[in-house]
Amino acid sequence: MVNSVAATERSIPTAAGDGGSTRVGGGYALQFLRGLATELSGGSVDLPSFPDVIIRIRQALEDPRSSPDRMARLVGSEPRLAARLMQTANSATFNVSGKPVTELRAAITRLGQQLVQSVAMTCAVQQMKDAPALREMAVPLEELWKTCIAVASICQVIARRTKVSPDEAFLCGLMHAIGRLYIMVRSSGQSRELSDPAFAETVAGWHPSIGKAVLENWGFPEKMCEAVGSQAEYQRACRSEVDLTDVLIAGIVLADCLALPAPRSIDVEGISAFQRIGLSAQECGAILTHAEYQLASLSDALGF
Repeated sequence: MVNSVAATERSIPTAAGDGGSTRVGGGYALQFLRGLATELSGGSVDLPSFPDVIIRIRQALEDPRSSPDRMARLVGSEPRLAARLMQTANSATFNVSGKPVTELRAAITRLGQQLVQSVAMTCAVQQMKDAPALREMAVPLEELWKTCIAVASICQVIARRTKVSPDEAFLCGLMHAIGRLYIMVRSSGQSRELSDPAFAETVAGWHPSIGKAVLENWGFPEKMCEAVGSQAEYQRACRSEVDLTDVLIAGIVLADCLALPAPRSIDVEGISAFQRIGLSAQECGAILTHAEYQLASLSDALGF
């Protein structure tokens, strides 16, 4: 984690054709991001208005000693999350049998570990968006998380063509912008200092490693942390079989295409993930059509 954050800091350019002066993101903005990186490398994750129960759920799901009953009690301590899990488990998207569940334990079993975490994170972002202290961030947070849902949906579809777990790919896609979210929330109330037009460009360079550090601190699996940290490495070389990073990169690129008006132009040249997965432009178009069809129902299922 320390190395990944430090590598990002070293990669930030200090000149932009202005005579060699430090420009990127402005002096204060760069100092702000470096401060976040230092905190994270020291093991500190400070995310205002983020419910602690989400981390406890994450830890419990990773504990092999956790029973379904224990999970139900833990989730039940947060009524809003419990209600959301019940709604999601009974939605048309996740209840393919059409048989409703009436107990929280059954809802958790139906969704499984990865989807429970996905629902928990979505509920946490919803609570953050509604927090009075983050009112100025409500619209950007909502837009960001809707993008995350789109990426997650596309990653899930792509994963079904590989040996990568679709539910794991969904969670990874949902979490791919956690670094951007972290930076956004921590910058709340500092809009004047961080108003430099280049700040957004600087965030684009920093958010993958910031996100990786956040996930590492929260105890997410190494391969998911690596995928989030490597999401911008479009020309990455990998000799092993298709992995979670490949699926995430392809999902992000296609989600960007999904946001464009039709007819969409899908260019996969120069992005190794598409070649490794074996996705042609035509197949990518079919994936986007499927994702577009299911996004509305998926957003309803997640309550966002």
